[in-house]
Amino acid sequence: MGQSRLIIFARYPEPGQAKTRLIPALGAEGAAVLYRQMAEHLLVQVQTLQFAYPACVEVRFAGGNRDLMQRWLGKDLMYTVQGEGDLGDRMARSFQSAFHSGVHHAVTIGTDCPGLNAESMAQAFRALDQHDLVLGPAIDGGYYLIGLRRFIPELFQGIAWSTAAVLQQTVAIAQSLNLSIAYLPPLSDVDRPEDLAVWYSMHPSTALSLVIPVLNEAQHLPALLDSLTAIPNLEVIVADGGSQDGTVEVARSRGVPVVVSLPGRARQMNTGAAIATGKILLFLHADTRLPDGFASLVQIALAQPGVVAGAFELKIDGAGAGLRWVEWGVKWRSHGLQMPYGDQALFLPAMVFRTLGGFPELPIMEDFELVRQLQRRGRIAIVPVPVLTSARRWQKLGVIKTTLLNQAIVVAYLLGMAPQRIVHWYRGKKN
Repeated sequence: MGQSRLIIFARYPEPGQAKTRLIPALGAEGAAVLYRQMAEHLLVQVQTLQFAYPACVEVRFAGGNRDLMQRWLGKDLMYTVQGEGDLGDRMARSFQSAFHSGVHHAVTIGTDCPGLNAESMAQAFRALDQHDLVLGPAIDGGYYLIGLRRFIPELFQGIAWSTAAVLQQTVAIAQSLNLSIAYLPPLSDVDRPEDLAVWYSMHPSTALSLVIPVLNEAQHLPALLDSLTAIPNLEVIVADGGSQDGTVEVARSRGVPVVVSLPGRARQMNTGAAIATGKILLFLHADTRLPDGFASLVQIALAQPGVVAGAFELKIDGAGAGLRWVEWGVKWRSHGLQMPYGDQALFLPAMVFRTLGGFPELPIMEDFELVRQLQRRGRIAIVPVPVLTSARRWQKLGVIKTTLLNQAIVVAYLLGMAPQRIVHWYRGKKN
């Protein structure tokens, strides 16, 4: 069976197996998708380890069955059901079985530490040549790796699992047994909403996808795209609804991919999101400018406990007391009612967006309805820095008439008027 064994604790990635502390931010299905991605990321590192270090690999799994696990992670690994008991019971059994089979070194890891790489795992095995115990401390007070060169059951007894005391208690037991301990560098694992930024930072090339729905925006689009070109690790997608003024040519001339769909902001944004590769989606109107450092602000907002999505405060590019009153009203609505609108640059994890099925394909109120669905999953973070949007909507009809018209639309929608009737009435009033 080989002299060294790497034991991976994994769960089959289905919603029923998702980490409960991530569900408020991602939903059960979104958390399961994230778990699958993290496990597959780790498997690449394990395969790299096997080229450099002769360790056999065993997957101790929960959920699913051996056939499903083999289809997912391949048939070249050993698979064993984790069985009953708390984490300590299950890890103790895994080490006991490994040493009973004749291995000299055994290391156990989970799948939720994105920073764990092949070199760290090899370092753990090498440390066991000189030490009884090797630990990889997790930032939250637990450990992401534990390695032994003999079975020591006391290390898994009387531990307050899933708390910040795990590492401290384990070290205290080891010291009472006079065990020599080696430590790996501390790393962050991902098991809470505030840890999500760790995962996103590990994949900077696809961390954020920006989707811009457009219809005849050749006038505003050049300045917007030019403001985004210098930002690293940002994917920009223009979703066109049939422009006739050169909008598509403007985007393509700057190397920005364009997807074309039937007109309708919801349909266009869903079409753009379908090809996005980012872990986070941000939907931006063509006449709106994002603040400096917006990418970091987005990730910080989504890392807050219980946050499922977010948006920015709003500043209107125009003078006059009326527009300042509009900004105040938007701020009150966003913070007080947790109800930002699409012109505030809505953003959310891509897996949450896809779990919800995207924007409801309504002819109007698509952003309102998506935010209502998100509110049932968690908190909407409002970044305390504004986006800057054009005043053209308010200038066309006037601040008072535009505001009253917008509120009438919301009331009509909440009273059950069909969106098709609302948009027909809205267009008549707007012209």
